[in-house]
Amino acid sequence: MIFESRRRRFMAEINVVPLVDVVLVLLIIFMVTAPMLYRGMDIKLPTSASNTIKPEERLVLTIERDQKLYLDKDRVSPAQLESRLRAAKQRNREVSVFLRADSEVPYGIVVQVMDGVKQAGIDKLGMVTDPVGPERVTDGLVKESGRP
Repeated sequence: MIFESRRRRFMAEINVVPLVDVVLVLLIIFMVTAPMLYRGMDIKLPTSASNTIKPEERLVLTIERDQKLYLDKDRVSPAQLESRLRAAKQRNREVSVFLRADSEVPYGIVVQVMDGVKQAGIDKLGMVTDPVGPERVTDGLVKESGRP
C-alpha cells in the first residue's frame, strides 16, 4: 500500500556524461590511429643514367647595414661577387639568387649588387622581405601605425 501512494517518476532526460566519455575516447583513438593508416606503396624504382630532374640551386646574397656582402654564409667582396656567381652559373644553369638587403642600405648599393648579379648571367633574382607588420606605406612614405 505504501508503494501505491508514491508514484514512480521516470527521468525524461538522457544522461550525456557517458556519451561524452565514449565520444572523447573514440576521438583519441582516431587521432592516434589516423597517421598510422596512411602508408605509401613499397615499390622499387628503376635506375637511369640520365637524370632529367635537376635540383634547383638557390643562393642567398645578403647586404648588411654596414654594406658587407655575404654569399650564403661566406663573406665576399664586391670584386669577388661576380666571379663567384659566374662559377655558380657554370655549375648549374638554373641557379637563382635571393637578395636580402638591410633597409638602411642605400638604394644605389642595392642596385649595384643587382647589376652584378645580372652581369654574372643570372636571370632569376628575387628580393627577400619581411611580412607586413606595424608599418604601412602611405603617400610614398613609410609610416608606423599610430603616428601621423
